[in-house]
Amino acid sequence: MKASEVKDMTPDQLQDELLKLKKEQFNLRFQGASGQLEKTSRVRQVRRDIARIKTIQRQREVAQVKG
Repeated sequence: MKASEVKDMTPDQLQDELLKLKKEQFNLRFQGASGQLEKTSRVRQVRRDIARIKTIQRQREVAQVKG
């Protein structure tokens, strides 16, 4: 997921995507612990997508307070 895609999302869409990614991260952690994880790079990608969404949410929050 690219930052430009995240910026185009509405706050509700961001929240839904964040929830989906956190569930996926949880499942990936279990797969890794049990030795069933095939795409180890996906863990890093999901973690970065979560951070990207949280960053955009925070930027919007700060912009509302200032504006």
